[in-house]
Amino acid sequence: MLYAIEQFSDDEASLLRPYFTNLDRPVFALTNLPEVVKGALFARYSRSDKSLRRLFLDEFVGDLDLTGDLTVDATVGLKRAEQLYERVFLEYGDDSVAQLGGVHLACEQASNVLTKVLEWGRLMSYLEQSTRYIPYDSRLSGRYRYWRDPNICDSRLGARYVADMDALFDTYRALLPQIYDWARERYPKQPDDSDFVYKQTIRAKACDAVRGVLPAATLSNVGIYGTGQAYEALLLRMRAHPLPEARSYADLMLTELRKVIPSFLVRVDRPERGGVWAQYFERTREDTAAAVARIFGPESSVPSAEVTLTDFDPDGENKVLAAICYPHTNLPEHQVVERVALMPAAERVALMRAYVGERVNRRHKPGRAFERTSYRFDVLGDYGAFRDLQRHRMLTIEWQPLTPRHGYAVPEAIAEAGRTDEWDDAMRRSATLYDALEPAFPTAASYAVSLAFRIRYTMQMNAREAMHLCELRSSPAGHASYRRVAQEMHRLIAERAGHHAIAEAMSFVDHGTYELERLAAERAAEERRAVRG
Repeated sequence: MLYAIEQFSDDEASLLRPYFTNLDRPVFALTNLPEVVKGALFARYSRSDKSLRRLFLDEFVGDLDLTGDLTVDATVGLKRAEQLYERVFLEYGDDSVAQLGGVHLACEQASNVLTKVLEWGRLMSYLEQSTRYIPYDSRLSGRYRYWRDPNICDSRLGARYVADMDALFDTYRALLPQIYDWARERYPKQPDDSDFVYKQTIRAKACDAVRGVLPAATLSNVGIYGTGQAYEALLLRMRAHPLPEARSYADLMLTELRKVIPSFLVRVDRPERGGVWAQYFERTREDTAAAVARIFGPESSVPSAEVTLTDFDPDGENKVLAAICYPHTNLPEHQVVERVALMPAAERVALMRAYVGERVNRRHKPGRAFERTSYRFDVLGDYGAFRDLQRHRMLTIEWQPLTPRHGYAVPEAIAEAGRTDEWDDAMRRSATLYDALEPAFPTAASYAVSLAFRIRYTMQMNAREAMHLCELRSSPAGHASYRRVAQEMHRLIAERAGHHAIAEAMSFVDHGTYELERLAAERAAEERRAVRG
């Protein structure tokens, strides 16, 4: 049994059936629900250990007025619409038509390796179950929540894989209450904080500290919203992916998507269309890997900083200033650039400040002129932080395979609590399991790697996206590991690139340090709840 099957009573099944495309598989689409309900479900999904269908039953269905839903026949006009789509899309090739129909899709019991494949596309929206707020010490159908790869489990390494994975989860389960108790002693409850705020804050601190033990095989739930065109691109990539889990999961997704947007996905498994397309992806990946192996061979990496600014434009600020001016003139761009280059320093500062304005909060961002210059960073950070940074879609990100080769991080909380020995033992177990798997399962071996191990990746972004990322990911509520990355990116933009005015515009980047990262956010949330009554 690859996936746990949810159990529902007859009454529950009757409630669920009109709104979910199936009741017994890990992938399903949402139907016949208002868009705001779908969005709210996905938002709650990321902070809950429940499946989406169970969440709907427990927290949503009682508050919904569903009386009119069954009077709407969604199949009315479907045949004619599909015939029209066939003519427009297949005869004339108008891909933009497939941008106009979207689906909310729940993807459950996906490994943390697979979730990165699911979240690759730019033109989709994702919410993933959080390892910060949900303890992973519970079991699903009596088993720890990690992906049991059929090829590995059927091999001579199968028994060892299960034993070592169980041992990593045993370590996580033992450490979680120990760090929770340490955090309560280290950070006593303040008189003005409610029990709920304090409990949430301490739990997040403990989950943050111990999540690095979890292997990349750990299962997660991902809510996805995307257009037919975006799903087609995702499925084609997945069908060409070297990871067997990704290829089999693509089939599950295609089955459910065809229940709601069948016409938008007609090309995916046609041999002469999607088949050729997927083969192209697979062939170019394999040929490129072989070419790179011939060029670099067994060359070893040299030591590097956690964040390195590898590329930037020395004239970037001048170009941003010219872009600011351009829509307010009737001059050709080269003339605007020449005039900006002659501006005195005071005039440049005044122009930049006028464009950025008085930002009341980080959501007040300057416009597209900040897209005129860009930065490329090489990052070597733990996989847990990478999982969060990877979801920034308006940038270009490429990552290397997840292995134990770059070492691992030890959270300060683990060291202060005196649990470094248990941590090191877990990392050794993870690394030796990877070494055992890698010769026979070079791609799937990444399942064995704990989230505390480092992965190398590049992130290229324009200044506007850099502002968004650095301000959001340096906020006090953020995890310490990705806060550090965001803070260093901001420093490098100012000091290494010399773009002081652009860095100054990122006024909500927070370079402070916070021992209880979630405390301020939980206090603010409680205040909002009080205002709502």
